[in-house]
Amino acid sequence: MPNLLEARNIGKSFYMSGKELLVLKNVSFTVNKKEFICIQGASGSGKSTLLHILGSLDKPTHGEVLFEGIPLFKKSDERLAQFRNEKLGFVFQFHHLLPEFTALENVLMPAFIGGKSEGDLEKRAHELLDYVGLSARKNHKPGELSGGESQRVALARALILKPALILADEPTGNLDSENAKKIFELLKDLHHKMETTIIYVTHDADWVSYADKTWHLKNGDLS
Repeated sequence: MPNLLEARNIGKSFYMSGKELLVLKNVSFTVNKKEFICIQGASGSGKSTLLHILGSLDKPTHGEVLFEGIPLFKKSDERLAQFRNEKLGFVFQFHHLLPEFTALENVLMPAFIGGKSEGDLEKRAHELLDYVGLSARKNHKPGELSGGESQRVALARALILKPALILADEPTGNLDSENAKKIFELLKDLHHKMETTIIYVTHDADWVSYADKTWHLKNGDLS
């Protein structure tokens, strides 16, 4: 399968009180199109830091991320923002829906930000809300939705521009086990039906089995 993403010798350090805290140590791997990958590790192991670097939300101390063979961190901040909008879909532990907008409007938000014409995208937003089981809630605002419903809206939002890669950061960490299972079943179904490449991180070993491939992050090393 063709290569989609490559991490080359990713290292990340933070400095606290003048002391270096090494979070990632020369992490390298490749991700092919259509793969469904889990990165599992304990809380504080650097999973979210790694995912944020892969999504160009953070920069490594050293190393490079290539997307479709192109180095990300040689791009300007403006081009990186465009890249994230067009190529990536993000699902975070907290849904980050905008409270003043309806579920439908929140799903369309990446299109608004990217200056895309609504047209077919509004039709797609309706289809995605139906896909996640929320067509009847499309005109409700986040304050009127449960935590599980809000996270399903966030998943639909991540899919609106047909991204090449979904990055999910502890996507069920704020949900009870029943709603968490629904989200992972949706991710699994999404991977099979839409052949979307997905990387998710979790501290919970219960959710590892949904992925086709699992890597473990410990003491800054990926194995």
